[in-house]
Amino acid sequence: MTGRGATAAEGGESIPRGGHTERMRLTDFWNRMRRHFGEAYAESWAKDYVLAGLGGRTVEQALAEGVAAKQVWQAVCQTVDVDPRLR
Repeated sequence: MTGRGATAAEGGESIPRGGHTERMRLTDFWNRMRRHFGEAYAESWAKDYVLAGLGGRTVEQALAEGVAAKQVWQAVCQTVDVDPRLR
């Protein structure tokens, strides 16, 4: 997959950064959520916790409304103390 961006069907989302495209797949996003919050709590937290960094939306709402996974993950990291290795 070198040299081309992931499509929405592949779960990739692009964010321009410094002339390059950086993306986070939804699978990577959810893996990080589960590693940080735990298998059972990650989905509950994503459904119920409202983040100011997402305009007063939950993780689930933001993703459903098309906010890039990378942007949502950054909002999560700003809200809770996420291990730097997961950032």
